[in-house]
Formats: sequence, C-alpha cells, structure tokens
Amino acid sequence: METAKLKHAVATLLPHHDRDEAEDILRATAAAPPRADENVLLRKLFPSLEQGEMKELEQIKEGLRKEIRSIVLNPLASGERLEKLREVMADQKVDGFIVPLNDEFHGEAAPAAAERLKWLTGFTGSAGFAVVLKDTAAIFVDGRYTLQVRNEVDVTLFTPRHVSEEPMSDWLSDNMPVGAKLAVDPWLHTEGNMSSLKKIAADIGITLKPVSENLIDKVWEDRPPSPLALVQPQEERFAGESSASKRNRIAAKLADNDTDAIIHTLPDVIAWLLNIRGADLPCTPFALGFAITHKDATVDLFMEERKFAANLHEHLGNMVRVHAPAEFESTLLSFKGKHVQIDPSVTSQYIVDQLTVATARISRAEDLCLLPKAIKNTVEIEGSRRAHVRDGAAVAKFLHWLSINGPTGNVDELSAEAKLRAFREVGENFRDLSFNTISGAGPNGAIVHYRASEASNRQLETGSLYLVDSGAQYLDGTTDITRTIAIGEPNAEMRKNFTLVLKGHIALARAVFPKGTTGSQLDTLARAPLWAAGLDYDHGTGHGVGSYLSVHEGPQRISKAPSTIALAPGMIISNEPGYYKTGAYGIRIENLVTVREVTPPEGAERLTYGFETLTFAPIDKALIEKSLLTDSEIAWLNGYHYDVYEKLEPQLEGDAAQWLRRATAPL
Repeated sequence: METAKLKHAVATLLPHHDRDEAEDILRATAAAPPRADENVLLRKLFPSLEQGEMKELEQIKEGLRKEIRSIVLNPLASGERLEKLREVMADQKVDGFIVPLNDEFHGEAAPAAAERLKWLTGFTGSAGFAVVLKDTAAIFVDGRYTLQVRNEVDVTLFTPRHVSEEPMSDWLSDNMPVGAKLAVDPWLHTEGNMSSLKKIAADIGITLKPVSENLIDKVWEDRPPSPLALVQPQEERFAGESSASKRNRIAAKLADNDTDAIIHTLPDVIAWLLNIRGADLPCTPFALGFAITHKDATVDLFMEERKFAANLHEHLGNMVRVHAPAEFESTLLSFKGKHVQIDPSVTSQYIVDQLTVATARISRAEDLCLLPKAIKNTVEIEGSRRAHVRDGAAVAKFLHWLSINGPTGNVDELSAEAKLRAFREVGENFRDLSFNTISGAGPNGAIVHYRASEASNRQLETGSLYLVDSGAQYLDGTTDITRTIAIGEPNAEMRKNFTLVLKGHIALARAVFPKGTTGSQLDTLARAPLWAAGLDYDHGTGHGVGSYLSVHEGPQRISKAPSTIALAPGMIISNEPGYYKTGAYGIRIENLVTVREVTPPEGAERLTYGFETLTFAPIDKALIEKSLLTDSEIAWLNGYHYDVYEKLEPQLEGDAAQWLRRATAPL
C-alpha cells in the first residue's frame, strides 16, 4: 500500500530525479525516528518542491514510517520467521546462530534496520540475545527483564533464561553436540565478547563460524534501510569547547602513547568529539558512522554526506576528512605496520580482523574520549542546571495535573505519558525525550524497564502507586527523573518501603568522600536502609548522563559491580535506589547529581568531593513515614523542597503554583 503511494509520489512530484534514488531517500528518512526539524533534510535534498508538494511528500514518509514500525515488531509472525531462519541455517550448513540485540556501532540504541532480535522474537528490552538451533531456541535476559520477556515472547518458541543464573554456556552444552557449528556475525560481536564465545566453544567442543552476511538479513525481506536524518553542529555555546580543542587533546594522548590512530565506533563519542548531533536513533541525538582520530589531530569520518546540514562541512573544517561508509574497510586495511588503538568492549571483531589482515599493531584500551566526555566543562554543567529547572517545571505541572486527574479513574499509563511529554515539549531548547518513558501503574511499576503499550495499558487506580521514569533532551542538557506517586491513600507497607528508598536516596545525596572514590564504594549507602529490612533492588544505583547526548553514559557508575573509575568533579550521575514488589507496585526515586569539590571537614587530609543535586521536583510526602526518618534526613528533605520551590515557582502560575507551595511545604 505505502510502496504504491511512494512510487506514485516520486513519479508525479519528482519527475526530474532518479526514481530509485528518490525512493531510497524517502525510505531512509522514514527509517529515522520523528524529530521536530526532520523535514529540513527533505527540503535540502529536494529543493525544487513547492510547499504543497513537500507536504504531500511528508505524508508519504509518515505512512512509510508506520509501515516500518509494524514490520519490525509483529510477534504473530515470529514462528514463520524462525522457520525461515532455520532454512537459511541449513543452507549455510550451520547448527546454530546467535542473534544479539546490538548493531555494528555497539552503542546503547540501534536503528530499526538493526532490530533483528526484536523482529525475530518480539522482545523490546534494552539488553538480551537469542540463540537459535535446529530444533530449539532460547532468549537470554538479565534480572530487569525476567517478567517482561515472558509477556512479549512466545515461550513455546524461545525458552527464557536468566543470563547469569542460566548461562548460555550451560544451554549450549546441553543442546549442541560436539563438533557442531555455531554461526556468528563478526560485526555484531565485540572482540571482548568474541573471546568469551571462543572459550565457551572450546570448552564444549563446538566451532564458531563467522558469516559474511547476517542470517537474519537473508530472510528479512522487508528490512528497513539505514536511517537518513539531519546531522547538525552542536554550537560551542552549548558544548563549551571547540571540536579542534578536543581533537588536539586526544591527539596529544596518542602521541604520548606512540600511537598513530584510534578508532571510534560509539555514536556518542563521535558526536562529542566533533561537536555534531544527529537524529538516526530514537531519543538520542546521534548520527551513525565510524571515525578515526590520528596523532596529527586529523579525523577520518565515515558517514553519509547527503544527510549533512548545509553548514556542517564548514563546522568540521579541513582537518576532518569525510568518506562514504563503504570506504571504512579499505581504510582499515591501509594501516599496515601502524600502531592503532581500539576499545575491545565496543569494537567489532570484524574491525579487529581487518586490522590483523593489515598487520597493524593493535593496542587495547578504553576509548580516550570517554573520560573527557564524562567530565563536563563549566558551560555544560551550567547548561544542565538550566535544563533541569525547565524540566522540573514541566514535571511539576504534570504532578499537579496528576493530583487532580489521577484519582478520578480516567487516567491510564499512556495518557499520563502523553501529558508529561506535552508539558515538556513547550520548553526552551527541547528536542526529544531522552528515553522511552516508563509509565507504570500498580503492578506494572514493578517491571523495572516497563514500556506501556495498548496491550498492557493500565488505569491509575485509587490506593495504588504510579511510577514514572522519564527525561528529555535539550540542547543544553539531558535529564532523567523518576517519581513514585500515591494515587489516593497509600497503605502502611507502601509508605514504609518508600521511606526506606528515600533514606537511601538521601544518604547518597549527602555523601562526602575523598578524591579517588569509585561509585561501587558508595553503592552501599543507598542500599543499607533496604538491606536492614531484608530488601534490595536488582539494578544499579547510578549511571552517568551525557550533555545533550546519551542518558546512559560511562565510564562512571554507582553499582554493586566493581568499578575502577573514580568519581571526578564535572561528572553527572543518577541517584536512583528503588524497591519492586512483583505483582503489586514499584518504587524508585531518581535525581541527577553532579560531582563537585566541597569544603573539607576540619582536619581533613585529602581533597573532598560531594554531590550537587541537579533535578528539582517534589517528592511525594503522602508516601513518607516520618517516624522512620532522622532529624538530619528531615532537614535534607525540607531543604531540598525549599530549593524546588525557589527554582520552579517563578515558572508556574495559578493553581499549579499553589499546589507547588503545598507539595514542598516542610515535613
């Protein structure tokens, strides 16, 4: 249906363009997520169109976008898709195939064209993989998705398994005979991941077989194209440092290490290094491509030029050489005898293989951009402060609206999610959400990475809890906030557990620690009140956040998992302890904080750091059991609410301002 409309539109509206090329452009722009300024690119690529003709073309593109969404996620077709994959496996003479979630860039998100796991299984989580054998298949997820996977995936086709408690190695050992061949796409496995797979294969006596074309792609007949979305400069008034300065910093490190070049694959790294932002992926301002920084501070960028904004070449300057993506492989092969650095945790095995063929000398270390990107400069921190105040005002307006409409029984998860977005969209510098909102009512709030759908949508019911985890992308900052709200009167258990989570949140917010402290050393502070009650949560306590970049950023984190990365001034990180009672409710309280130097205690012998809270929105006092809080915890909460009122009240009016005064009144 949409294909026919597309062909007709191209024939009538673009008679002087190559028809195949015009169709490819429209399909590729439809494969990118929607953005407010997305049609700037269409007008650039088709400048001869009149306004009415452009409107018609935009409508065709939207139809194609809906078609792509329906193609990617159609669980009813999973059985047929699985059988087709097994037919290709037989043709390739392999006994199994691993289907990862990631793409060749190994960032957090992937475009529709790379959503092979979702297309095959229906699973929409952000972490997991499947293994398909001749007569059985399994899908592996972590503790965040053990509930979700059973809701989304046909368990008669794919056996759900906990990735650490029921590891792939055990399952393969039970289901693959000695000598069997397990196919892998070397683009989709990092060198680190491939090393683990090689060990597993050796231990159980099977063979890994790299494939030149992904087996899913062979059977995915209507697979979307790679996205085509506008790439624009990130102005220095937001970035706080020029791209030239950043490139020189990285080049100096290469020279110090006697290294000729470093290969960058992560989209957020390339965006930060070159001060560019794109729209190839949902909720993240990235343009997909590869980059190589050389020790002379020049960069080779492998990216589609036709999606460049008119001023992008001037912004990049003559020290950045732009190449077609197809030239990346030949460039890798040109590094004969050169010393090249890669990050083994995010670099595809395929890239390593090409460098090996070229006889390059390979160094393996974390990408040199990661730590400088994580340590924000003063302009980025100030921008984040401003963005959070605007964002907090939007959240406060939403919470006021929810206080009126939530108890009526006329609000559901999807309508609440839409209302919150509407409040944000009118904010200055708003560009998009920073991730898909988690809008969980009652038992859905206990699903850590829940995503409301028409099938799962619940009403907000009196006597229940509503958990909303959301954020936005602004030109001057990225936000992420979680609030848990009582709909009507909460029971004593809800208040107790909420207060335990709040105590952990306050303990972390008030932490004072010496230079050199890692997030894993602070994690216990947030969990201790829950642990004392025999409770816990199965996710990290804090993740790094970018500056108009990814809402989940490394290398810093606050987690049970060991970390060698010390927290440093300028890092932005979340503070988000929680508690989840399966089948009943979820609780999470999340603010973003930035690490800063603080006045050391009297007699201190070391440089001392603490946190500045960036997020400002009321915490629901109806859920607080005051008797469980100490005087100092009450003082922190009252001080925080005082700051919330001072910052947000000037942006609210009428009833909303009065509500804010009540919501932030001292406990």
